[in-house]
Amino acid sequence: MCFSAEVRADHGAFLRLFPKSKMSIKDFHDAYWKRKLKPMLFPKAMDAQFAHPRSEEEQAVKALIDEFNADQVMKYEQTLFKQRARLVAAERVLQVKQTKQALNDQRIAGEKIPWALAKLEDLKRVDLKPRDSRIFPGWYAPVLIVENDEWVIKPMRYQCRPEGKPAFYDTKYPGTYNARRDNIRNFWKGQFGKTHGLMIVNGFYENVKRHDMEHRELRPGEEPENVVLEFRPKPQQDMLIACVYSHWTPPEGSNDEDLWSFAAVTDDPPPEVADAGHDRCIIQLRRENVEAWLTPQSRKLDQLDEILEDKERPYYEHRMAA
Repeated sequence: MCFSAEVRADHGAFLRLFPKSKMSIKDFHDAYWKRKLKPMLFPKAMDAQFAHPRSEEEQAVKALIDEFNADQVMKYEQTLFKQRARLVAAERVLQVKQTKQALNDQRIAGEKIPWALAKLEDLKRVDLKPRDSRIFPGWYAPVLIVENDEWVIKPMRYQCRPEGKPAFYDTKYPGTYNARRDNIRNFWKGQFGKTHGLMIVNGFYENVKRHDMEHRELRPGEEPENVVLEFRPKPQQDMLIACVYSHWTPPEGSNDEDLWSFAAVTDDPPPEVADAGHDRCIIQLRRENVEAWLTPQSRKLDQLDEILEDKERPYYEHRMAA
């Protein structure tokens, strides 16, 4: 289902493959502005592309990122101060007498202090790490679409809310980051053949059951154990992942904001993914089919299905995720 993906979040990656693509700075600015008002999750790698702005518009986006990061630093520093004080107070009590409250405070502070330090280190760190490019359902990522005959990159949420559906659709159907090919003409009929996109991915991660991965039945009394596997194509390459998207607009009188969101199209897995214990796999488009996929409006659904069938088929190596 592509529980998580390592995306290429920089414009340069899109430009190398699609020279006529351009970033919609307005949409990025709007997304970062909305993040000031409500919780939204962006990969650090997406922020990083604005580290050296080349225009006033990009500078405005960077200012929003810097403001948000400064607020986050203050939040985690306050947490650090509070938990360090909590730890000192608990250890002072424990020197005299063991109490349940003091032991609990010691334990909680001992967990939250390294957590806050790690968050601060991530905020202040400049060099990117692979985890800075990972997205999960509900996170935002750059998606390439064709809009008004232009190839445009917009930030979209990785969980699609189809236009016309109520906002509670997100909780009613939490798996809508996965557009199953075997249901794409039904559940996704408002998007398939109408609004197609593409994200660039280097690797993906899936939840599997350990006993499935090990090709065995559950032992008597054994509970299913979830493990996360990391899949990467061999040879390593930028994967062009087929997506469908929606621009959701709120009904009249609603206080909700408009939403750009997308889902990755998935299919039955190749043998090596199935052998690892997973039953779905994202679809990697062939480079020569990208333009047809991104301009579906004048094409028949059978033609679009042929594009999904004519997918790249690299060998996906896997390992236990760190």
